[in-house]
Amino acid sequence: MKPSEHKQDNALLWQPDMERIAATRMAAWQRWLARERGLVFDDYAELHAWSVQERETFWQSIADYFSVKFHDQPVQALAQDSMPGANWFPDSTLNFAEHLLRYRDERTALVSYLENGERRSLTYAELYRDVSRLAAWMKSEGVSKGDRVAGFMPNIQEAVIAMLAATSLG
Repeated sequence: MKPSEHKQDNALLWQPDMERIAATRMAAWQRWLARERGLVFDDYAELHAWSVQERETFWQSIADYFSVKFHDQPVQALAQDSMPGANWFPDSTLNFAEHLLRYRDERTALVSYLENGERRSLTYAELYRDVSRLAAWMKSEGVSKGDRVAGFMPNIQEAVIAMLAATSLG
């Protein structure tokens, strides 16, 4: 069959039920938007259109909803609205690792699969412990803010731990 003869079938293959949709993080954020900001969207297309048309309001709502921990608080979410070249949260600072490692409980933080199919997971408490240990070792070896740390690693939990440990140092 030639590419021009390929029939495109736009039939929907699967759709989650309403209970599953209501349990998503996106649905929780939408309920928060309605409660805290008075913003209600009839469907995903309307939400998407708002996110594109009101970029600054959209991204500020994301930062607020997820309680992004800025060290220097932003005065505005978007200083220059041009793509490419947008200037997001100017004059604000944060530490990515600090934000991701703020939880220390037994909820699952990370799931990884090895090439042999083995599934491994870490809780937030375990992730924090492992990152802290590696960061302490890196610091004892002289790694500090401004240094570049590189690694050639597979996409497994140790790679995430290494990235967070290096990031946590500055």
